[in-house]
Amino acid sequence: MNLNYIGGEWVAGNHSIDNINPSDTRDVIGQFTQATPEQLDSALDCARIAQREWAQSGLERRYNALMAIGNEMMARSAELGELLSREEGKPKAEGKGEVYRAGQFFTYYAAETLRQMGDTADSVRDGIEIDVRREAVGVVAIVSPWNFPTATASWKIAPALAYGNAVIWKPANATPASAVELAKIIEKQDLPRGLFQLVMGSGSSIGQALVESPKIDAVSFTGSVPVGRSVAAAAVQNFTKIQLEMGSKNALAVMDDADLDLAVSLALGGAFGGTGQKCTASSRLVVHRSIHDQFVERLVTATDAMVVGHALEAGTQIGPVVSAEQLQSNLEYAALGQAEGAELITGGQQIELATPGYYMRPGLFINSRNDMRINREEMFAPLAAVIAVDSYDEALHVVNDTEFGLTSGIVTQNLARANHFRRNARTGCVMVNLATAGTDYHVPFGGRGNSSYGPREQGSYAAEFYTTVKTAYIACGTPS
Repeated sequence: MNLNYIGGEWVAGNHSIDNINPSDTRDVIGQFTQATPEQLDSALDCARIAQREWAQSGLERRYNALMAIGNEMMARSAELGELLSREEGKPKAEGKGEVYRAGQFFTYYAAETLRQMGDTADSVRDGIEIDVRREAVGVVAIVSPWNFPTATASWKIAPALAYGNAVIWKPANATPASAVELAKIIEKQDLPRGLFQLVMGSGSSIGQALVESPKIDAVSFTGSVPVGRSVAAAAVQNFTKIQLEMGSKNALAVMDDADLDLAVSLALGGAFGGTGQKCTASSRLVVHRSIHDQFVERLVTATDAMVVGHALEAGTQIGPVVSAEQLQSNLEYAALGQAEGAELITGGQQIELATPGYYMRPGLFINSRNDMRINREEMFAPLAAVIAVDSYDEALHVVNDTEFGLTSGIVTQNLARANHFRRNARTGCVMVNLATAGTDYHVPFGGRGNSSYGPREQGSYAAEFYTTVKTAYIACGTPS
C-alpha cells in the first residue's frame, strides 16, 4: 500500500485505488491510498505552522534542500523515468527526459533562493526611507495533471519552496506512483514537519475541498478549462490567489517557402509526441495551399511509419493513451471529424498489440475547416487536422482564431514573416522553425485566453505568484 505524506508521517486513508499500466492492463503497479477530509484538514493546520518556520529559515537551508532534490532526481532519471512511463504510457526515453528536466527545475530554483533581491527608495517625505521586498504568500495548494506528472508538479513545488511557502500537493489519480517517489525524495531533506505534504484523492472530493479551504493562500492548478473555472469559482470565495494553466488548441503554420523536411518533422513531433497528450501539442496544421499536397504526402508517410508500442519497449515512438476513458474520447473525436466533413486520411483507430493496452494509431485529417469542433476543442489525442490557406495573412488569422492562446509556431525561411508572426501571434509562447511542444525551464511559460489565468509559471517570473510584495517605510530619526 502506498500512503499519503501528512505532517511528516506516511499515513493510510480509508480506501485505495489501483494504478494500472496503460501499456499492459494486466499489470497493477500498486494500490494508492486516498486521503480523508479529516486528514486534509490536519495537513492544512500542519502546513500553516511549518510555513512560519520555513519563511524565517536561512537561505542556505532552502538552497541545500532544493539542490539535493534536483540532483537526486537527475541521478535517478532512468529509474524514475521508467516508472513514469510504466504508469503514464509515454515512451521510456520521454519518461527519463521528463524526470531529468524536473530535477533541473529544483536546481534552478535552488539558485533562485540566493537571488531574492529587493528595492530601496527615498520617500517624497524628508527623513523617510523605503524598503520593498517579496515575502512568501503562505500555504500553496498544488493540483497537478497526469500527462507530465513529475515535471509539471516540480515546476510548481520548486518555486513554492524556494520562495518560503508550504506546499500541499494533490497529484492526479492516474499517475500516483511518480508522485509518491518524488515525495520520498523531498522527505529526506531538512524541512519542517508539514512543510511539504502529499494528499492523494479524487478531484471532486479532496481536490475540491482543498481549493475551497480558507486555510489556503494560493492555488496553482494545471488541467482542463471546466475544472479550472470551478477552481477559480471556489478560490474567489476566499480571495485565494490563483494560477491556472488549462487548455490549448495550438497551431503550426507551414508557409510556401518552408523547408518541407523540417516542417514535416516539426508537425510529426508536435502533434504526436507524448501520444498527443500535451498542452503544447500542435493539433492544427495550417498549411499554404501551394505546398499542401507535398506536405500531406510526406506527413502521411512519416505518420504511418511511427511505431506504436509498449512504453518500455525499445523502438516505441508512441505509447498508449493514459486510460480507457481517454481512448474512448479520442475515438469519438476521430469519428466526429469525419462526421463534420473532414477526411481521416490515415490512422485514428484503436489497435491491438501483444499486451492489452490503450493503443491507437496517430491520425491525420485533411480538408478540415477551422470552425470544425476538431479544430476548436482540445482533443488531447494523437490526432491532427490540416487546414489549407492561401496566404500568410490568412494563416495568421487562422492561428489566432481560437479561444485559446498557449503556443503557436511558423515554419518559414522569410525573416519578415517570422518577425511579424512573432509579434502578432496571440499566444504566450511563439516558435519559429521549432515544434510548438518544447519549452525551457528558466523562462516564463503560459498563455492567453482560455489557456491561462494568473501570473506566469517558470523562471524568475514565478515569483509573481509565489510571493507577495511588502513596502516598508522607515523613519529612523536624527542621529544624536
